[in-house]
Amino acid sequence: MLDFSHKDTFRHGIHPPENKDDTAGLPIRQFPFAPVLIVPLSQHLGKPARVTVREGQEIIRGQTIAEADGFMSVAMHAPASGTVRRIGLAPSISGKMVEAVYIEPLPASTQEIADGEPCDIDSATPDEIISAIQAAGIVGLGGAAFPTHVKLRPPEGKTLDTLFINGVECEPYLTTDHRVMLEQSDDIFMGIRYLLKVTGTPKAIIAIEANKPDAAEKLRQACPADLPVEVRVAPVKYPQGAEKMVIAALLGREIPSGGLPADVGAVCCNVATTAEIGRLLPRGRGIQERVITITGPGITKKGNYRIPIGTTVRFALEQCGAVDDISRVFMGGPMMGPSVSNLDMPITKGTSGITAFTTAETGHATGHNKVFPCIHCARCVEACPLFLNPSQLGILAKNEEYEKMADEFHLMDCFECGSCSYVCPSHIPLVQYFRMSKKMVRKVRAAS
Repeated sequence: MLDFSHKDTFRHGIHPPENKDDTAGLPIRQFPFAPVLIVPLSQHLGKPARVTVREGQEIIRGQTIAEADGFMSVAMHAPASGTVRRIGLAPSISGKMVEAVYIEPLPASTQEIADGEPCDIDSATPDEIISAIQAAGIVGLGGAAFPTHVKLRPPEGKTLDTLFINGVECEPYLTTDHRVMLEQSDDIFMGIRYLLKVTGTPKAIIAIEANKPDAAEKLRQACPADLPVEVRVAPVKYPQGAEKMVIAALLGREIPSGGLPADVGAVCCNVATTAEIGRLLPRGRGIQERVITITGPGITKKGNYRIPIGTTVRFALEQCGAVDDISRVFMGGPMMGPSVSNLDMPITKGTSGITAFTTAETGHATGHNKVFPCIHCARCVEACPLFLNPSQLGILAKNEEYEKMADEFHLMDCFECGSCSYVCPSHIPLVQYFRMSKKMVRKVRAAS
């Protein structure tokens, strides 16, 4: 059982260096258009979107280029006015090639975005709001990329009493949510209005960590008097931004093993996702760009940028002054972000940042990243926020005992925060073992 005796926080967890100062004070800037934008049809959990344009077709910015293919799917929109050069395969962060639309922006275009059919907050029904969110292509922008409209439909028999707006942003280096809270407060509160109506929850809590006092003060001052919204500030600790942890910290409720926030009466939405709902739905637009942080020791022009979906990592690094000896690039932050294997893969809706490191930080030049045998120190056990046993799970993973990991040691509860790998003095890549093991468990169970 989790221990909720510590007010507004949770037991275990870690305190890695935050490394947010380089970008926390930098306002959001518009990013230039790349010569080619690659828009994957699968940027979310669930079924890929179904393409609705053809090669050679001229399209306008914000136009729907792929429609949702079923309930567990969302639409895709053109990030720029231009020409569809081809529809083919593109590299993805999963390591697989996925179908994508290649768009060449028109240099002479004003790149204005035409408004569509607005979703009126006063007259729209909850079902109409759900449909509008799906049509806008909105997914979780905190990194998970789960279709937002699916999350907002609780299972039968579940009653929701609290809407969480997650602005914790505990991942080191990233300041995307921080800047959104400072610069898009009106969008956030409009998004909350939609979310309260569609979920039926009587109140909302905006969760923020204590390292963002300016954002907490901004939202408190800007909150409309008629909105039942409370801003709560939690102590800084990683991984407090995970749904399970923020609900445990601020509500004192434990999501059961294999369960969902709805099981404890809550629904959680990232603050940037909320802002996009408030920004797009009143104008009838789709999501064709997002705010990301581009930072790390390997970047000279660090910042927070509103970047077109489909911009390649390579173009982003070139524009932001990447240094010559970059050895590792993460999509997101270094704790939970996957490592980039191909710089020509595109930025997607789920990309919250790009963090670049040189050989000096990764240890590739010195050999400090060498893996040693487990010394049974139990640091990983003390760090795990879910009270799992990463050491034992790591041993089972090496022995390929995947079903035992899942059935007896609750492998599938792990949300891959990386705390165990971070504290391991033997440099054992535990979280990578667990990701691989979870894939094997899903594969076996899908075949049975």
